[in-house]
Amino acid sequence: MTTILIVEDEETLRETLAYNLQEEGYEVLSAEDGERGLELIRTRRPDLVVLDIMLPRLDGLAVCRLVRRDAEVAHTPIIILTARGTQGDKMVGLDSGADDYITKPFGLGEFLARVRAVLRRAPSAASPVTTVSPSLEAGNLRIDLAGRRAYRGAEELQLSHKEFDLLVELMRNQGAVLSRDLILARVWGYDYYGDSRTVDVHIRWLRTKIEEDPSNPQRIVTVRGVGYRFEA
Repeated sequence: MTTILIVEDEETLRETLAYNLQEEGYEVLSAEDGERGLELIRTRRPDLVVLDIMLPRLDGLAVCRLVRRDAEVAHTPIIILTARGTQGDKMVGLDSGADDYITKPFGLGEFLARVRAVLRRAPSAASPVTTVSPSLEAGNLRIDLAGRRAYRGAEELQLSHKEFDLLVELMRNQGAVLSRDLILARVWGYDYYGDSRTVDVHIRWLRTKIEEDPSNPQRIVTVRGVGYRFEA
């Protein structure tokens, strides 16, 4: 059974979301502060985390960053909930490693649809990026598709599942210019609710892990007004 963890300090909202997720057939875990939420992520390994930003003891953005730095749970999909709806707030959430971002107030129908969409895109779901070829190589970068591991020389890179899928898509299309919309469709799926800035955020994050000088990228090159091109 798919397990979803809700980390939300507002009791009424937490219980409402839990009830509706249980009605959809999910197993639900709950936490009312960030520290307890992080503990449950590490010990119970949920299939998805629904994470509020404004939490006692440890805020949601800090929880998100700590999860992405922990190799054991780094691939856990995360949906952030917040009352902050500006573009800047959304970018901060995505920069912290969130897979999706929902602004309060929101409808339960939209919430459940986003949960289903993120779970479909999760690494455990069947995906063509893991079945076409056993590995990809470009210079000192190597990707083990079956094991969903990426290496820079002998060093294993700690990538979120979206960073991994993005790197696969770029390396599979070396030398070709991929538009942001095409990357969104192939990596996030046609049912993704976000916009093209999501791609820019993940590209910037990926560059910090594979480029010698992220401020002067040589591997993931920006093609102004179009998108990105991967160079070996």
